[in-house]
Amino acid sequence: MERETYREPLVSRYTSRAMQELFGENTKFRTWRRCWIALAESQRELGLDSIVGADAIEQMKAHADDINYEVAEAKEKELRHDVMAHVHAFGAQCPAAAGIIHLGATSQCVVCNTDLILHREALALIRADLVRAIHRLTATVKRHKDLPVLGATHFQPAQPTTLGKRFSVALQDLIMDLDALEWVMNQVKARGAKGTTGTQASFLKLFDGESEKVKQLDEAVAGKLGFTASYPVTGQTYPRKLDTKIAETLAGIGASAHWIGVNIRLMSGQKEMDEPFGKKQVGSSAMAYKRNPMRSERMCSLSRKLMNLPADFHATHANQWMERTLDDSAIRRMDIPQAYLLADAVLGLLLDICGGLVPNSFAIDARLAADLPFLATEEILMAAVEKGASRQDAHEAIREHSMEVARLVKEAGKPNDLLDRLAADDRIPLDSNDLSGLARDASRFIGRAVEQVDDFLFGVVEPRLADYADILKREAENRVKV
Repeated sequence: MERETYREPLVSRYTSRAMQELFGENTKFRTWRRCWIALAESQRELGLDSIVGADAIEQMKAHADDINYEVAEAKEKELRHDVMAHVHAFGAQCPAAAGIIHLGATSQCVVCNTDLILHREALALIRADLVRAIHRLTATVKRHKDLPVLGATHFQPAQPTTLGKRFSVALQDLIMDLDALEWVMNQVKARGAKGTTGTQASFLKLFDGESEKVKQLDEAVAGKLGFTASYPVTGQTYPRKLDTKIAETLAGIGASAHWIGVNIRLMSGQKEMDEPFGKKQVGSSAMAYKRNPMRSERMCSLSRKLMNLPADFHATHANQWMERTLDDSAIRRMDIPQAYLLADAVLGLLLDICGGLVPNSFAIDARLAADLPFLATEEILMAAVEKGASRQDAHEAIREHSMEVARLVKEAGKPNDLLDRLAADDRIPLDSNDLSGLARDASRFIGRAVEQVDDFLFGVVEPRLADYADILKREAENRVKV
């Protein structure tokens, strides 16, 4: 293994083999050859059989996968052009085809069509993992739908909710991400055979001005590459607007995962929840007792990078001068694989985390118990009025004691004795039993949380997952984890 030079952590540490191979050189250059074969076959089928011989196509197919990298690399040093280098390398293996490979085409005939094929395949991998993540989080939501937890607004104690209800909000986000992903997958079409500036002038010349044949060529190339349609108009490249929409969609998945990760981290800090933790896992090199939420931290870190990538894609799209400028090339070589690898890494972590979340019921109950007297004050107020108290007097009594108790809890570490104070106040016509009864059971304060979760799961999530039964039956991708 190479240790002397920089290695991309997305490949060496975080991502699945399937996504790594998809953006590897073998996939890229073999797909280039698929594009050249599709073009040659279509040209021959549409009447150019006197130029494109059957033996040429046979030789191209025979060498579609065995890339002669040494020849291509030597040629690129000479020509300073990667596509032409591979044209020559392919031709060296296929002498009968050497004169017709890339006939009438521009470099983007292979580069763009290949990028679009990779988009299509990578989005399918992302969708599979997103569906699995939704499925796992659904199980968590279902399992804990009626477990009361202290709510938080402004990260301050608030009306209780349930753990399942809290994560149902994240589940809804992921469903929205799945909607966006399906939409953008439907936007991926072939570039087809459009020629140098998208006018198909070179192909029109080849077919002696027969416009219908040129249209059929475009359709045939797209079909052979697995597309049902090609973009009706292009410049030299396929619309870079597509890249921005894909980047936004992947970034949206990152944002949803980040929301989940940061909430797990906050709950972990309050001892209410732990993420999965290996038997021999080390939380800290110095503080041996620590059980840090490192998976969630890593997921947030990678998500942050993913969420910031769309700016690159928008700048690239906005700077495509006229029919094309080459300043899109270098940045897309980095950004497109990175976007998918980041999304792949984030979803891998999300799958891992959602499959093993551990609520700590004692800590959850303790936090609820500490704040339930405050949370019960509205019911206490109503009960006091029902027993003849003035609403304003009772409200003032509750306010005075609540402020004092809160101060003593925070400044002196005193226990929450609000109920005892209210029981001793003549303005509150309720005894200790009355008051403790109102503040005893946290489930009295969760509203319709359980019903909301059930309605959401059975009305939205379960029907949606039913559409992906085939994905859920398949084995999860093998992943490389640290």
